[in-house]
Amino acid sequence: MSNNAFANNNLEQDITPAVSVWLAEQRAAGFGQDQLLKSLIDAGWGDVAARHLLAMPVVVGPDNVPFPLPVPWPVHAGERLALHAGDRQVNAITVLQDPPLLVLEGLLSREECQALIAAAAPRMSRSLTVDVKTGGEETNQARTSEGMFFERGENELISRIEVRIGALLGWPVQNGEGLQVLRYGPGAEYKPHYDYFDPAEPGTASILQRGGQRVATLVMYLNEPAAGGATVFPDVALAVVPKCGNAVFFSYSQPHPVSRTLHGGAPVVSGDKWIATKWLREREFI
Repeated sequence: MSNNAFANNNLEQDITPAVSVWLAEQRAAGFGQDQLLKSLIDAGWGDVAARHLLAMPVVVGPDNVPFPLPVPWPVHAGERLALHAGDRQVNAITVLQDPPLLVLEGLLSREECQALIAAAAPRMSRSLTVDVKTGGEETNQARTSEGMFFERGENELISRIEVRIGALLGWPVQNGEGLQVLRYGPGAEYKPHYDYFDPAEPGTASILQRGGQRVATLVMYLNEPAAGGATVFPDVALAVVPKCGNAVFFSYSQPHPVSRTLHGGAPVVSGDKWIATKWLREREFI
C-alpha cells in the first residue's frame, strides 16, 4: 500500500477530495482498517485524526456516489445450484447480478427455524430503526413489526447459524451484526427502504465507528404466513415469497440508490410472518 496520505493532526482540518479518493482506492484494493491506520500514521497523521477519518463515509465524484466497497458473495454463485455452507449445502434458486442477489433454498432446517422463534418470542418488542440524524434508534411508522436481537454467538444455535453464513458468503463472522428476529402480524409491513447508512446524514459517521458500512443483508424466513408478506425489490420487479428455511441475500457495494437494493416487506394479509435478518459490515462489528 502506498504512503501517499496527507498530514492531518487536526480534526477540524478539511478532508480533501484527494484524501477521500486515496482512502476509497485503498479500501477497494482490500486493505483493512489496521493497515490503513498504520499507513496514515506513517504518513504523518495523528492517531485521533486518522481514526476519525477512517470512521467517516467516503464520498467522491460529481454525483457524490461513493467508491465501491468489497462485498460478500458465495463462491460459485451463478455457476452451480448447490453452494457450500460449512455444515450443509444450500441451493441458489434465483441469481441476479444487478443488484447482486440470491434466493437460497434450505439455508435453515425447519427445526432451527422453530428453535429461533421459540427463543425469540419471549423477548419481542416494537421494532426500532436506526436514527440517521443522531446515530441512535427510533420508532419508525414505516416499520410495524416486533423484534429482538441476539448477541453474536449468544448460544450454540446462533453460533452455528453465524458460522454457516460466514462459510457460505466468505465473510468473517465478526463482521456481522447480531441476528435480529422479527414478527409481522396481519397488516404489518416494512415500507421500501435501503439498509446502508446514508453518507449524507449527520448520524452516519457515529454509526460507522462500530464496523463501517453495511455491505450486505441476509433475510431468512422462519415460517410461511397464510398470505402476503413477500420481500419486494421495486427496482428489479422482484418479489420473494416467504418459505420456511429459505433466504434472500443481497449486497450493496455503494451506499447509494445506484445499488438498486430498495426493498421492503409487503403487508401480511393473514397469519404471522417470522424472519431472521443478518446485516454484514465492511469490518468487525463492535
